[in-house]
Amino acid sequence: MPTPLPAPYPVAISASAARLIGADPAALVADGLDVLAGNRVPDRAEPLSAVYSGHQFGVWAGQLGDGRAILLGDVPTDTGPIELQWKGAGLTPYSRMGDGRAVLRSSIREFLCSEAMHALGIPTTRALSVVGSDQGVIRETIETAAVVVRMAPTFVRFGSFEHWFYRNDETRLRILADYVIERFYPDLRNEENPYAALLEEVTRRTARLIAQWQSVGFMHGVMNTDNMSILGQTLDYGPFGFMEAFNAQHICNHTDQGGRYSYAMQPQIGHWNCYALAQALVPLIGSVEQTQEALDVYQGVFGATVDELLHAKLGLQENRDGDRALLDEMFGLLQANHADFTLFFRRLSGVRSGSTDGDEPLRDLFIDRAGFDAWANKYRERLRAENSVDAARQAAMNGVNPKYVLRNYLAQAAIDKAQHKDFSEVERLLSVLERPFDEQPEHEHYAALPPDWAAGLEVSCSS
Repeated sequence: MPTPLPAPYPVAISASAARLIGADPAALVADGLDVLAGNRVPDRAEPLSAVYSGHQFGVWAGQLGDGRAILLGDVPTDTGPIELQWKGAGLTPYSRMGDGRAVLRSSIREFLCSEAMHALGIPTTRALSVVGSDQGVIRETIETAAVVVRMAPTFVRFGSFEHWFYRNDETRLRILADYVIERFYPDLRNEENPYAALLEEVTRRTARLIAQWQSVGFMHGVMNTDNMSILGQTLDYGPFGFMEAFNAQHICNHTDQGGRYSYAMQPQIGHWNCYALAQALVPLIGSVEQTQEALDVYQGVFGATVDELLHAKLGLQENRDGDRALLDEMFGLLQANHADFTLFFRRLSGVRSGSTDGDEPLRDLFIDRAGFDAWANKYRERLRAENSVDAARQAAMNGVNPKYVLRNYLAQAAIDKAQHKDFSEVERLLSVLERPFDEQPEHEHYAALPPDWAAGLEVSCSS
């Protein structure tokens, strides 16, 4: 059962997420604040926390579980049941040495990023609300508590399967797999080997998801197997970050000193995590060969998805010989100049196929102007080769290259105000991030290069 949150107050609510479950946002705040805070359990709800295990930073960590997450239940929607879960609502059987609470800082970050990723079209859990309290929570310093209500069709993760495998409990492993297939992958029931089919589909979804992360410069920061969704959704927002000055080796998680979860490593770690899931499913699949065949789809799906997304980001409608060299040279240029990732792709749409007149805003991101000019001329030549029309291409590119992402400094500015009970910046930032591809000239400053002080921001696993 949730632990009541003293004197709760509303911090933020997502009207979009509320509509998904047929709720009125205003009514939720006016009449449902106690439920959102975990102070009142809704009628017919039977709260529970789930056990799971996992590999953390590549090392088997044993039993973990919902240490600060409590499931209320699910509600029907047009697309199927959606589970509601309190995060930060107090102790559970799996809290270990923790306090079961979340802090306002990390709760705002999870809330904003969940909704921002949804607006970017990337599969993700959703966030309905953040409720705060003046109750103190000890982390590196004393912070204030908060509860997020998050939403997903399921919070079952790779580690849910690993738990029963490493306990040699094939009966419960099978019960879990049958439940996931029946509820979320019913089309797989009639496959010759439904468990192999399940692994293959989850592997496909994971490969596509991580390709989408790479395409917008998103770094999860802690891709442990207990943070991987069985539905291929982005799950558990902790020390995440969006790429700014491009560095393929960038590590967004200050705790990750070895760089296991750097931007460049994410595709490989996604594959590694699928292998961990596969190991857990071998007893049900019954064949190492079939298990390997299911895993073998990862590389092809990831590569094809990245290729498709990059062609769209560059406004290229066709695949041609030489495209790989053009892309490799582009990333080399970004790396050498540490050009801003989001601004580069957004401004790229202004390049004209027949002249250099539109180059200047993009060119300004590079120290090596001559290197940029050389690449831009090759890009222009490639556009002319498929008779690209500037206006149509620009519109298409701006529909896939966001202008606004949740930069760390933007989140921090909202958090700083919220910690003084001014939640206006959280609300304003949410409204901007819900329309990431729109120009929004009145919010132009949210798309600017980060200020110098932003370089000192660090996020870690300590939330």
